[in-house]
Amino acid sequence: MRIRLLFWLRGLLLLLVFLPPFVHSQVFEELVNPGELISDHKKWDSDCKACHKPFDKKAQPTLCLDCHKKTAADIRAHSGFHGRLKETTCNRCHTDHKGRNARVTVVNDAIFDHDLTKFPIKGAHKKIATKCGSCHNLNPGHKYREALPECGSCHRKADVHKGKLGKKCDQCHNQDEWRTTTFDHGKTKFKLEFGHADLKCRDCHSDRTYVNAPLECVACHRKNDDKDGHKGHFGNKCGNCHTTSVWDKSLFDHGVDGHYVLKGKHVTAKCESCHKSPLYTVKLPKTCVACHRKDDNEKGHKGSLGDKCESCHNERTWKGAAFDHDKDTDYPLTGKHRPARCESCHKSGVTSAIGKVREKLPKQCYGCHKPDDEKKGHKGKFGEKCETCHTTKDWGDLTFNHGRDTKYPLLGKHLKATCVSCHTGLLYGDKAPTDCIACHRKDDNEKGHKGKLGTQCQACHNVQGWRVETFDHNNSRFPLRGSHAVVECKKCHKSSLAFKGAPMDCHACHEKDDVHKRRLGVDCATCHNARTWKSWDYDHDKTGFVLDGAHAKTKCYACHKVPMKKRNLPAPVPTCYSCHAGQDVHRGTFDSRCERCHGTADWRVVAKN
Repeated sequence: MRIRLLFWLRGLLLLLVFLPPFVHSQVFEELVNPGELISDHKKWDSDCKACHKPFDKKAQPTLCLDCHKKTAADIRAHSGFHGRLKETTCNRCHTDHKGRNARVTVVNDAIFDHDLTKFPIKGAHKKIATKCGSCHNLNPGHKYREALPECGSCHRKADVHKGKLGKKCDQCHNQDEWRTTTFDHGKTKFKLEFGHADLKCRDCHSDRTYVNAPLECVACHRKNDDKDGHKGHFGNKCGNCHTTSVWDKSLFDHGVDGHYVLKGKHVTAKCESCHKSPLYTVKLPKTCVACHRKDDNEKGHKGSLGDKCESCHNERTWKGAAFDHDKDTDYPLTGKHRPARCESCHKSGVTSAIGKVREKLPKQCYGCHKPDDEKKGHKGKFGEKCETCHTTKDWGDLTFNHGRDTKYPLLGKHLKATCVSCHTGLLYGDKAPTDCIACHRKDDNEKGHKGKLGTQCQACHNVQGWRVETFDHNNSRFPLRGSHAVVECKKCHKSSLAFKGAPMDCHACHEKDDVHKRRLGVDCATCHNARTWKSWDYDHDKTGFVLDGAHAKTKCYACHKVPMKKRNLPAPVPTCYSCHAGQDVHRGTFDSRCERCHGTADWRVVAKN
C-alpha cells in the first residue's frame, strides 16, 4: 500500500514537471477537491475560481462578498451582525464541501453575541438566549438575518388588543415584564387629570380599543346626562360648561364663550328661557326682538320702529328708553329740531312690521321743507341745499357769505343787489357767469360802447360806480408819454365807442403835421419824440451811408425826393451812381463805382493811383 502511494506521487510529480504551467493549477485543484458543495453552490462544482483564487487565501472573502451582496452592504455600512463584527474571514464561521445538505453556518448558541444584531437580548429574553429556534423558527424558510425585530412577530397570539393598537408594543410594554405597562397618557390627545387621573384603563376602554377612542365627554357620560343632566338639550359639548375637576358646577362664561354678554335682567334668566330649542341644532339670534317681539307687538311700537330695540332700551329695564339722537344716529338734532316729536319726521315709522325698511328718512332739509320752499321760498329755483343759507335755529336767519362761500365776493353796488337780479335761472342748474358783460350787456348796448370795446368791462369800470373810469393807458400797448399824457381821449379815439383797435403809429394822428410829405417815410419816431414835435434828433452816420465831404451840407430832400409808404425809412442805394448818374462824363465806361477815383470832398478832384 505504501509502495503504491509512493508510485502515485511519483507519477504526479512527473506529470506536473512535463505539463505546461497554466495547466498545473487546474489539474492540481481537480486532484485535491475535498468534496461536494452545498446545494446552493452546486453550479460551481467545476469552477473552483468562483470562490477560490489559486495560492491566495486572502482573496477568498472578497469573492464571497461578490455574491453575498446584502452582507457586503452591511459591512460597508457597519450595520447588522456582519457589519458589527471585528475584522475576520468568512471561513471562520462558514464552510463548504461537506455535501449537498450540509450546514455551512456553524453558530455556537452558547457563545453567540446577539447584541451585535439589530435586536439586543434584554430583560426576559435573556432566559431564551440559547434557544434560537424559539424565535427564528417562527418564520420557516427565512434566514436568521431576516427575523423581524417587532414584538408582534413573536407575540401576536398573546396580543390581547388583537392588533388594534398597532405593532409598536414597546410604547406601553417592556422586555422585563410584559404585564407591566409604562404608557404615558399625557402624551396623547387626552390628558388624564383631576377626576380622570385615578381611572383604570378599562373604565373608558372597556372593549380594549385604545386607538381612535372618542375624546368627547358625552361618549362616556351620556347616561349621566340622560338621567340627571340636560337630556341632550344642550348638545354634546360638555366641556363648554363642565371640567374634569368640577362636574356639578358650570364654568361657562356667556360673554367670552357665548359671544353674548349677559347684563341686567339677563343675568338671572334661566338658560331654557332663551334656549328653547336644542342648543347646537338651532343657532339662537342675538337681537332683542328675537325674544321680545311679543312685548313689542302687545305693549310697544308694533314693529314701526324696527328691530333694533337696543337703540332705545337696555337690559336693566325695558321701560326706560335712553335713545340719544345725536350719539346714536348720524343726524344730530339742533335748533328747532330738538323739541320736535319723532312722528313729525318719522311719519311712517322707521321700519315695517316684518323688519324691512318702510321709508328711509332723508337727511337733507329739502326732504321735509319742500312745501315751505314752494309756498314761501324760492320755488325750487335755488336748489335743494337749504343749509347753504339757512340754519335750524331760525329759517329766516341767513348765514350765506358770498365772498367766503363762493369764488365771487360782492363789493360796491353788488352788495345791495338781490340774489334773483343775477341768479335769474336755477341756482345749481345754471351756473351764473362771473364776467361783467353777462349782466351788463344791456347797459353796454344802450348807454355804452355797443360791444366795440370788447367784454372786459373791468378794464375801465369798477363796482363802486359804472360811470367812474379807472383805465390806465400805461398798462396798454401804447403808454402815454410827454405831450401825449395831457391829450384828451377823443383826440386819438375819434369815436367814443371805438377805443379798441386805435392805431399806434405816429403818422396815423400826425399826417397833417408831416411837413416832409412822407418823403422821409411814415416812422416819425425815427427822428421825433413825444416830448415836442419840433425837437428832432437823427444821426445819419448810424445808417449804412455816412455823410461826409460835400454830402454833409446836402439837404435831406436832395436825396429823399419820392414819398414813401413804408414805416421804416429806406435809404437810397449807397452808391454814387444812384444819385450822380446824370453827371457821369464817362457815360458808364468806367463802371458805376465812382468812389474808386472820386471823393466826396470835391467831384472834380481825381485820385491818382
